[in-house]
Amino acid sequence: MLVNDIKREAKKIHKNVVLYRRHLHAHPELSFLERETSGYVKARLDELGIPWEAMAGTGVVGMIRGESPGDGGPDRVVALRADMDALPITETNTFDFISQNPGVMHACGHDAHTSSLLGTAQILQSVRKKFSGTVKLIFQPGEEKLPGGASMMIRDGVLENPKPRAVIGQHVMPSLECGKIGFRAGKHMASMDQIIMRIGGKGGHGAQPHQNIDPVIITAHILVALQQIVSRMANPSIPTVLSFGKVIANGAINVIPDEVYVEGTFRTFDEKWRADAHHRMTKMAEHLAVSMGGTCEMEITRGYPFLVNEEKLTSQLRTFTEDYLGRDKVVDMDLWMAAEDFAYYSQATDACFYLLGVGNPSKGIISSLHTPSFDIDEEALEISTGLMAYLAVRRLGAE
Repeated sequence: MLVNDIKREAKKIHKNVVLYRRHLHAHPELSFLERETSGYVKARLDELGIPWEAMAGTGVVGMIRGESPGDGGPDRVVALRADMDALPITETNTFDFISQNPGVMHACGHDAHTSSLLGTAQILQSVRKKFSGTVKLIFQPGEEKLPGGASMMIRDGVLENPKPRAVIGQHVMPSLECGKIGFRAGKHMASMDQIIMRIGGKGGHGAQPHQNIDPVIITAHILVALQQIVSRMANPSIPTVLSFGKVIANGAINVIPDEVYVEGTFRTFDEKWRADAHHRMTKMAEHLAVSMGGTCEMEITRGYPFLVNEEKLTSQLRTFTEDYLGRDKVVDMDLWMAAEDFAYYSQATDACFYLLGVGNPSKGIISSLHTPSFDIDEEALEISTGLMAYLAVRRLGAE
């Protein structure tokens, strides 16, 4: 049976995939600067005899055509996606393959995603005589930075020539035990917008506040007031998050500054409410600042849309995953307020984005995504490679 062939290949190549992951982890590159990573992917595809083309700068798209005379045919196409970029985080791990690029780290697991897709490519190439159809391998840049590499790959034609009928992606999840896979049909991950505010006043001596217009106090009022967008203006049935993570007021103990700079993010699952909230936030912040004698310039940059897992495809892939791993290894996931540019694929065609368990408390692997101590249980790389290969082949045969 093909499932046994795939499992056997996944076990056989596991050590190689671990080496791929460790090389990539040691050589992380920031969004849209993944030149060495892209070159590494191309070299591995060349070794496997898989044709590829460059796209969206550092992006790479490989193609594997099944050679079975089955009823799938070359017009049946499924795409598999991995992202390649790292984050501007200084790593605190102490293993021997930590980042060699100061201030840059694979803290979101994209090294695992890329190495897994390389392993999946190796499996599919080895069993290509046993399936019919075409598998597109999408190695994508810039997931962590607007406008998102997915949008650029789509712009440059990744969903054309040939056109995939489904796009499948996976993401490591440290809160999920290694060996388990998480699915959620329908809305899964939130939209994401970037907010920048510049609150102006009149600076001066901290001992003479009556002679100044204090932008720090104005900012404090604005930040508290804006939470009403979530608590009093959002429909409670629509998940909504408004968070501010950067506030810079370059004054001193006795110096009130002229301006305060603020950065934050707005996330939700409804496009009409998203647009309405943008308008409400802008008016509230501007009017409140003026009422206190200052000014507020708010700039909202629309980021990724919310991610939707197509219901029928997700149900199908969940069943295939239960066949491959066992029903006890597949779990339901909640809405996730994080954002992912995979959402662009999900807005353009049928898509499914599932979560790969990589946590293992017994090994001390418990750190969250985007933290300087993030790591994965590398045993998950045997599951990630084989499962994705199996899902692709089963999807091609099930259409």
